[in-house]
Amino acid sequence: MTIEQRTSTGVILLDLHGRMTIEVGRSILTERVRELLQDGHKQILVNAADIPQVDTSGLCDLVEAYLAVTRRDGSLKLACPAPRLRRVLEITRLLTIIEAYPSEPEALASFGSGAAA
Repeated sequence: MTIEQRTSTGVILLDLHGRMTIEVGRSILTERVRELLQDGHKQILVNAADIPQVDTSGLCDLVEAYLAVTRRDGSLKLACPAPRLRRVLEITRLLTIIEAYPSEPEALASFGSGAAA
């Protein structure tokens, strides 16, 4: 899995590309999120449109990243989760915890005007 980083209206966007599986390596997302938190970024949007496959290792990475942000009074949200990822998030009921939006503009808008601060 690779991660591309962008910024929009004070929100850090992480574009994920590739499989979130044990073969790819564990905690790639969590490590990037922790780096961002150390730099003072607390509003993070994960664009998961290009994630064709996820396993328990990938879910664990996502949950660890989410917990790292929320423990620092930040917010991590998902945009455009790929169909398989969305289905796994529904089955595991993680969508009741992690906010997910069908489009990037909707997800960015959910951060509100305070995101630019």
